[in-house]
Amino acid sequence: MASPGQKVTYVTLFADPNIHPKYEEALERVKDEYLGRSYPIHIGDREIRTGEEFEDRSPVDTSILVARFQKARREHIRQAIEEANRAFEEWSETDWRERVKVMERAAQLIDERKFEIAAVITYEVGKNRLEALAECWEAIDAIRYYIRVMQENNGYEKEMGPGAPGERCKMVAKPYGAWVVISPFNFPFMLANGMIQGALITGNTVVFKPTSEAPLAGYLLYRVFRDAGAPPGAINFLTGPGDLFEEEVTTNPGVAGIAFTGSKDVGMRLYRRFLTSQPYPKPVVLEMGSKNPTIVTEKADIGKAVTGVIRAAFGYGGQKCSATSRLYVQETIYERFVEELVRETSRLKIGDPREKDVFLGPVINRRALENFKAYVAEAKAAGGQVLYGGEVLSGEPFERGFYVQPTIIADLPLDHRLWKEELFLPILLVAKFKTLEEALRMANDTDYGLTAGIFSEDPKEVEYFFRRIQFGVCYANRRGGATTGAWPGAQTFVGWKASGATGKGVGGPHYLLTFLREQAQTVVVE
Repeated sequence: MASPGQKVTYVTLFADPNIHPKYEEALERVKDEYLGRSYPIHIGDREIRTGEEFEDRSPVDTSILVARFQKARREHIRQAIEEANRAFEEWSETDWRERVKVMERAAQLIDERKFEIAAVITYEVGKNRLEALAECWEAIDAIRYYIRVMQENNGYEKEMGPGAPGERCKMVAKPYGAWVVISPFNFPFMLANGMIQGALITGNTVVFKPTSEAPLAGYLLYRVFRDAGAPPGAINFLTGPGDLFEEEVTTNPGVAGIAFTGSKDVGMRLYRRFLTSQPYPKPVVLEMGSKNPTIVTEKADIGKAVTGVIRAAFGYGGQKCSATSRLYVQETIYERFVEELVRETSRLKIGDPREKDVFLGPVINRRALENFKAYVAEAKAAGGQVLYGGEVLSGEPFERGFYVQPTIIADLPLDHRLWKEELFLPILLVAKFKTLEEALRMANDTDYGLTAGIFSEDPKEVEYFFRRIQFGVCYANRRGGATTGAWPGAQTFVGWKASGATGKGVGGPHYLLTFLREQAQTVVVE
């Protein structure tokens, strides 16, 4: 079993023989304990049923009802914001060491519940067991990392000055107030956890709305923080229509800040509406996806590069903001590399992610499946050549879920929109390049800037890549994932350009500062 703080990989997960039976037991246990139930919203210490619910069905098999959740009305959103503001006075005045103790208990609870949480993630969003379990371990490590950051920074109190004789000066960082946290489906536990724990540990309170594609994983996270000792109102849990929620939280003056992970379109709309509707500037923390490139030069270890690209492009069906979606291969090795890439991709097992040896489960919903078909057809019409995949899978065991093939497309004109727009699907576009300078020019030709990778055994090429690439999270020669797999305390997960709003990434030493504002305190003693 991976110990606290140990980086979790496919190797460390497989190393423990107890992993698989414990996960499989949890798959059965959650059927009785969690699936098929109706869940309320939580405002303060109140459980509320609104009289209108929506169904959360599994993309693995749509006959599986994961749960039913409430459609919150606008009055509930307002009540949750008011409750978070009421709770803020007590929670913000709680000594930071006491808040750290709550976070320590939260990390322990996730560790105790990780198999049930991972099983729910599999049912709800179709993630295979290894990625679902890794998501839980990442959440544990993220909390423990930020506990250390708080301790190392003395709760962000620092002696300063003096500015003049007789002055005693210090800087104290203080929380803003009630934050709204909006999370996506692809990491329904970890990404919500990163934003929520960042707000809570610094003394802010939270109104949490998970995506309607994965509300049960969000509910389990809410329960973790409440069971760990976060007081009523410090975290509130809402579900329901995103458009109604967006309209209220961007215009409500009781909202102190917004933390959002999701698409660029929604993120930018939130950003503009919030900043123009509030009485003064307020913080917005955004992570908005990307169009991530990987470069493979003629000096690469081809076997390592093929493995790294496949894992980054097709892990969780390309439904990661860090997924490799653009691949640039030097022309001198192009044919050899692509041949091996296609061969290894064809060996991936697609199917029910509850099964032990399945690599690729379903895409998240019917809309994603229809988008997949449309994108492949559009690429073909524009002259793109499908080197592998491109098909929707049917028949057993695929007919009740949303299953597609991992897809590799070459020869698509470089000015085509599919090179520019985030697809969030297992579609990899491939192109040739002559020089590394040309490859970097193509890689940087995007509004996005989250993750990027290179494969080259030449240190000079790697150094040139790091110097010139315009992305926030950059990797060289990463077999485990060319552009994926950032871990708290190791890689700060920060988006440049259209991929982020603060320049400070979750998992890094500066993230908590996005939830804090400084106060200079000066006492004249002479």
